[in-house]
Amino acid sequence: MNFASIIYILGKLLEIEGVLFLAPAFVSLFYREWQGFIYFAAAAICTVLGRLMFIKKLDLKTYYAREGFIVVALGWIIMSVFGCLPFVVTAEIPSFTDALFETVSGFTTTGSSILNDVESLSHCSLFWRSFTHWIGGMGVFVFMLAILPMTGAQNMHLMRSESPGPDVGKLVPKLGESAKILYTIYFGMTVLEIIILLFSGMPLFDSVTLSFGTAGTGGFGIKNSSIADYTYAQQLIITIFMVLFGINFNFYFFIFIRRSIRTAFNMDEVRVYLGVVAASTAAIMINSWHMFEGLSDAFIKSFFQVASIITTTGYGTADFNAWPSFSKMILVGLMFVGACAGSTGGGFKISRIIIMAKSYMRELRHFIHPRLVKNIYIDGRKVKDETVQGVKVYLVSYVIVLIVSVLLISLDNFDFETNFTAVMATLNNIGPGLSVVGPTGNYSAFSVFSKYILTFDMLAGRLELYPLLIFINPGTWRGHR
Repeated sequence: MNFASIIYILGKLLEIEGVLFLAPAFVSLFYREWQGFIYFAAAAICTVLGRLMFIKKLDLKTYYAREGFIVVALGWIIMSVFGCLPFVVTAEIPSFTDALFETVSGFTTTGSSILNDVESLSHCSLFWRSFTHWIGGMGVFVFMLAILPMTGAQNMHLMRSESPGPDVGKLVPKLGESAKILYTIYFGMTVLEIIILLFSGMPLFDSVTLSFGTAGTGGFGIKNSSIADYTYAQQLIITIFMVLFGINFNFYFFIFIRRSIRTAFNMDEVRVYLGVVAASTAAIMINSWHMFEGLSDAFIKSFFQVASIITTTGYGTADFNAWPSFSKMILVGLMFVGACAGSTGGGFKISRIIIMAKSYMRELRHFIHPRLVKNIYIDGRKVKDETVQGVKVYLVSYVIVLIVSVLLISLDNFDFETNFTAVMATLNNIGPGLSVVGPTGNYSAFSVFSKYILTFDMLAGRLELYPLLIFINPGTWRGHR
């Protein structure tokens, strides 16, 4: 195990978090809040500790995939532990467990909360809470690759360990350049949403924090009512951007960099994703028509909630707990499906659904015609057999984690709907579930034990299971095999 390399990278990551802490610290200066001193102190501590960790020269001679998985898992844990400390020190979230749950929920862009009164937080803490969504949306290690010169082997292992989806590809030959392109698109789209929300009449602080949540598909609101108190126009703007951030970023690469709109819209995943959004919105509108106040209300609330759930953002404008069972089941299905691979959204991913469906059809044809050789294609390119096998293994791992988590948190004696959707919402990085953890509830009623199980689920879901499962596997730490 190359511990020197792991410590070096974690030190760089901690130093980056120190710089990021300066953002809420400066926000506190504008609003004259004493909590800002805590964020300045956290910035200094992280920077100094980070510096001490990468004084030693980096050795990459024995840096393999195992180190990549471990450093990503450890990196997200360390980021979350240090990221929650200002909440604890300021006593805005005095419990370490609750503060860690909230911070992990932020970095993993889940949006599940233990807070009963969000509006009681200081502006700098509200900003940090939303900013963690933006940081975690594209990925903290992708950000590191974009700003730091690192070797090719190191790049690939970190990118593969953190990036969502069944396969990791490069937009351009150099991974560092790919990371820069991704963050340029990400930053540009975030700024565009902020500007449009400002023109809609939304205050600057609200526009920035809600755009962070939309871009990272996180869902932390700055009001107890989430997005319900904003105008229909502002809700529609946020809805559209939620859908846009749930699209594979290769789509924007083809449009803005390659200038190939046709190639972008020929992406199978994008077409299926947009089709699912449209069909789900129409189905909920028809099924829940009697609960809305006219056509525009029905469309905006249905479209908003579908976009919020499938992109795993988790914002809310309506109590869908009160919707008919058919509409709620559609939303539960969307929790599993999730957004596109290569987006900031969570869930199982549309690309995996497509691969599983085509694999299923191939197996059926094989039963009828045993000698038939049928390959699976996406976007006109053959999907490797190892990728198909990887999707199947991922599904098995996903189901095991889901079942075990539901079983463990059931010790709290909540109803099945609460337990199942709580795990679904955290494992898929969505935020709200149904019943106790519905859009008008939160996760504060769970025991400390259950909160740590759900915290694990949030991390596992954001990191696509493998880094965290490999990290906790005792065999990972034995020898050099």
